[in-house]
Amino acid sequence: MIDNLLLGLSTALTPTNLLWCFVGVVLGTVIGLLPGLGSSTGVAILIPLTLTVEPVTALIMLAGIYYGSQYGGTITSVLLSTPGEAASVVTTLDGYQMARQGRAGAALAIAAIGSFAAAILSLVLLAALAPPFAAFALRFGPPENLAVMVLALVTMVVLSTGSKLRAAAMACAGVLLACVGIDAGTGEARYTFGNINLLSGIPYIEVVIGLFAVGEVLYQIRVGAATPIRARFRDLVIRRRDIRDSAGAIGRGSVIGFLLGTLPGAGSTLASFMAYGLEKRLSRNAAQFGHGAIQGVAAPESANNAAANANFIPTLTLGIPGGATTAVLLGALTVYGVQPGPLLFEEQPELVWGLLVSFFIGNVILLVLNLPLAPVFAQLLRIPYAYLYPLILFTSFVGAYAIDNNFFSVWLVLIFGIIGYGMKRFDLPMAPLVVGVVIGALFEKALVQSSALLDGNLWLVLTKPIAVVILALALVLLAGPVLTRRVRSFLRPPTPEESRTEEKHNV
Repeated sequence: MIDNLLLGLSTALTPTNLLWCFVGVVLGTVIGLLPGLGSSTGVAILIPLTLTVEPVTALIMLAGIYYGSQYGGTITSVLLSTPGEAASVVTTLDGYQMARQGRAGAALAIAAIGSFAAAILSLVLLAALAPPFAAFALRFGPPENLAVMVLALVTMVVLSTGSKLRAAAMACAGVLLACVGIDAGTGEARYTFGNINLLSGIPYIEVVIGLFAVGEVLYQIRVGAATPIRARFRDLVIRRRDIRDSAGAIGRGSVIGFLLGTLPGAGSTLASFMAYGLEKRLSRNAAQFGHGAIQGVAAPESANNAAANANFIPTLTLGIPGGATTAVLLGALTVYGVQPGPLLFEEQPELVWGLLVSFFIGNVILLVLNLPLAPVFAQLLRIPYAYLYPLILFTSFVGAYAIDNNFFSVWLVLIFGIIGYGMKRFDLPMAPLVVGVVIGALFEKALVQSSALLDGNLWLVLTKPIAVVILALALVLLAGPVLTRRVRSFLRPPTPEESRTEEKHNV
């Protein structure tokens, strides 16, 4: 591993790559900061601008946008009570309350420290575990890949927040959207309605830009904007007691984030929710959560940053996105002519290890930038929304047009923007839809190949030991929560409040 890290250092420390890493984390912070944008949208919009540089340089910048936006979303969560990133939703619960109590600086500081500590821990684990994970993945054939796709979809549904039925519906909708284009089995066009632009399928980048950027702007126009709270330089004071109280939350959040981040489709949002819930259960002052508990900021911020790094394990080794943003990055890899999978570590070690080492460098840059400059970034929230929203829409449409120099992409962005608005309006989860769009084509390919390999008898997938283990895990994830509730209700009759909660959960 030492040789690989040295190779990565020699790649990441070139002046060009250092510059693009710096540009990526700064842009990521700004993108995560501004309402209506996010890591998925930022990466999708900027992919066309990276086509003229080396693939490793482009990926270093795009990855910088990814983990840079994690902290940028924290600034809006704390100062504006509006998460710039979905993974920062939980941070609003206590971060905004801390800001209202005059402790915005402490909230931003502990978020930066926790994010940095979680990133370093998760990156050490990533560098240690990714190569053996890739070596093991070499044993995967079409049946095993099919089982992984099933696990990814089940994971996204089961571990999503809110209604599982809605998450399942969105995942299925994403898979159905992926069916548009050429049939993988027969080679015939389907669901194109005679439109030649749809022969290659519905491009996921246009879907992402429409759902996340345009849809968010339309929704924000409807609900209006809150008045941000100022964070001054002198407010950036964090006490030793705050660090001591947050140390355990940072460690536990980092571990939870890394473990969930390695699961295909889990993403960072779920990790932040689970880390927050664990801290609330372990705390002796659970009633303080939601009213300015610093652990309520440290835990989810550590978890979402650890998960963001861990997302690259299934993305690079299996070609399965760990979340919505890595789904976009997965598409970027194919645009650059890079084939993700278990052979990537052997065929292009310079690219892989240069990318991984750049994570260390990027997180150091983020810490140095965000501790003293968080108030400066926060001032971007003072841009009048009358200027901000047109700028976001203009950037989205120009980015979509630049992908293929085709106005059809612009129309797709507009259509999915309206769909995204409707999804936010009716609280429908977007992440399962995006992952379904990306996984749909891979799922169909694995299904067709498995059917051909097994002479049309898909039951023979159950004769493959690795596939059986993966499908068993998917079954446990699917049935586990239901069985747990049944057993718990059998041993202890639920209170009226718990019954109402369960009914609402099932809806």
